[in-house]
Amino acid sequence: MPRHDVLIVGGGPSGSSLARILVQQGMDVAIVDKQTFPRDKVCAGWITPAVLTSLQIDVEDYLQQNILQPIHGFRIGRMSANANDIDYPDGPVSYAIRRCEFDTYLLKRSGATLYTNTKVESLRFENNIWTLNDTYTAPLLVGAGGHFCPIARHMGAKLGKVEVAVTAKEIEFAMTASQQQACKVVAARPELYFCDDLQGYGWVVRKQNYLNIGLGREDNTRLSEHISNFCNFLKQQGRIPDDIPDKFHGHAYLCYTQARRPMLDDGVMLIGDAAGLAYGESGEGIRPAIESAIIAAQVILANSSPYTKQALSAYVEQMEARFGKRAKTEVVATNPLIHALKISLGNSLLNTRWFDKHVVLNRWFLHRQQAPLVMQASAR
Repeated sequence: MPRHDVLIVGGGPSGSSLARILVQQGMDVAIVDKQTFPRDKVCAGWITPAVLTSLQIDVEDYLQQNILQPIHGFRIGRMSANANDIDYPDGPVSYAIRRCEFDTYLLKRSGATLYTNTKVESLRFENNIWTLNDTYTAPLLVGAGGHFCPIARHMGAKLGKVEVAVTAKEIEFAMTASQQQACKVVAARPELYFCDDLQGYGWVVRKQNYLNIGLGREDNTRLSEHISNFCNFLKQQGRIPDDIPDKFHGHAYLCYTQARRPMLDDGVMLIGDAAGLAYGESGEGIRPAIESAIIAAQVILANSSPYTKQALSAYVEQMEARFGKRAKTEVVATNPLIHALKISLGNSLLNTRWFDKHVVLNRWFLHRQQAPLVMQASAR
C-alpha cells in the first residue's frame, strides 16, 4: 500500500503548485486526479504577471511548446452600449493561456507521484492516517479538485444545494483561416462585456489562432439563453465569425466572500476552487488558487504529523489576512429598489474610461494594487 507524506486530490494549478513546493522541500507527495492530462478546462484563460512571479515560471521555457499571448489592453463595456478600448503601453498586464497546456505544464514539473485517471471511491481517516480507495495513504489530505471536489463534499460541503455559486459556460476552439480573417478581436486586447443587469459578464479572448468565448452569471437561470444572446451581440457587432461552434461547456465556482465551506479539519485542508476562493468582482480563480497553495505550503512545512485542526489553524488566519474575512451570515436578497439604483449607477460608471481602467481593470480584474505572493520557506 503506497504511503506518502501528503495526498493531494486535484491536479490543477493549486494542487500542482502545492505539490511542487513540498517536493522541493523533501516531502513525498502524490496527486490523485480523475482525469488524464492534458485535459480541457472551462476557463477564459488569462493570468497576470503576478501569477508568473508566484509560480516562478521560466517564460522562455514555457513558450517552447505553449501559448503565452501578451495582453496590452482590454475592450470593456456593456452589451447595450459602446465599449472603451483601454491600453497599457508600458508592457503586458496579463497573458492569455490555454488551460490544457498551462495545467499540464504545472503538473509535469511538480515532481509529485501522479495517480491520474483515478476517481476518489472511498476515504477513511484512522489513527491520524488517511486511506484513499483502500490503496493510498498519508497523514495529510488536501482537496484541490475544484468546485465539486470530493474532499470538500467529504468535509460537509453541500455541492450545488445551499451554496451561492456563479455559473458559466464557454467554448475554446481553433479557428479556420476564414474564421481568423472574420474575427475582429485583437489578440493583445481581450474583450469584456457586462450584462445590463450587472449579474455577470461575457468575454472574448483570442490566443493566436484559438478563440475563447464565454459568459458567467451570479444567477443560473436561463444561462444558455444569455450565452446565445451574447454570441448574437458579438456577431452583430462584427467581433466574431458567424460560424462558431455551438457546443459550450459549463462550470461553477464560489466567490470567496460568499463561500461557507470550512477550509480545514483534522488532517485535511482545502485549497483553490475547492475552498471557494474566486475573486468576487471578476470571478478569477487562478491567482487566489496559487496563493492558497503557497499559504498552505508554509503552514504544512511549519508542522509535522499529526496534522490536527489546531496545528493547521494558521492556514485560515493567513488566508484571512490575505483575502479578508468571510461574512458570518448567509447572503440575503437585495432590496429591489437598491438593486435598481446599483444597476443605474453601475451602468453610468461603466461608460467612463477612468472607472473602466482604474476600478474595473486595475483593481477588480488585474489586482495591480496587491504585490505577488512568493513562497518563503526554509528546508525541513
